[in-house]
Amino acid sequence: MDNHLGKHISHVYNEELEDLRSHVMAMGGLVEEQARRAVTAFLDSETETADEVIRRDHEVNRMEVRIDEECTRILAKRQPAASDLRMIIAVIKTITDLERIGDEAEKIAHLALHRADRAAIESSLLAMVQQMGELAARQLHDALDSFARLDTEAAVTTVRRDEKLDDIYSGLMRQATTFVMEDPRNFSSVFDVLWAVRALERMGDHAKNICEYVIFLVKGKDIRHTSIETIEQVAR
Repeated sequence: MDNHLGKHISHVYNEELEDLRSHVMAMGGLVEEQARRAVTAFLDSETETADEVIRRDHEVNRMEVRIDEECTRILAKRQPAASDLRMIIAVIKTITDLERIGDEAEKIAHLALHRADRAAIESSLLAMVQQMGELAARQLHDALDSFARLDTEAAVTTVRRDEKLDDIYSGLMRQATTFVMEDPRNFSSVFDVLWAVRALERMGDHAKNICEYVIFLVKGKDIRHTSIETIEQVAR
């Protein structure tokens, strides 16, 4: 192969990989916006915002399909190896988790529509939902940032912070149960809260997964289903 032609192909290939990462970040930005707006809609019973989140979910799905098709094309055409192959694998897994976060945002938006027709929710429960929503959104933002910068240290920090989200979730579940026991008439409104926070907890899990893919991409080791101590050792 002509040396100039080889350099040209290599340059085009690198551009394809960079475009792929850019498309992931664009999808991540949309999903992050969906998550934040869904929580706002739920907290404030904003039906218009909830409707918009539901409508835009198809955009998230369309982006996932488009990126997945691009990954398939690169795999077939370039037959990547080593770190390039890990990049493609990480992208495919990341967009799957992003699509699922989008689904969780859509669920919360539907709950927001239900809220508009139901009794008011205890303010202390809403405060915890807001806290969880802010933390889940931060988890997603930081996971995407670690992916953009291929920063394993930031990825580990985000993984470790997932424990805090789980703790808030457990505390809210206990408090919600108490409200229902004190007055069974609270069940319908508390039920909406429980579904919303479950969706937020799942968002945190998906953000954690993205961080694990970053570590896999950079270090070449699969650290899923391992302890935080093991993850920290691998990421160094």
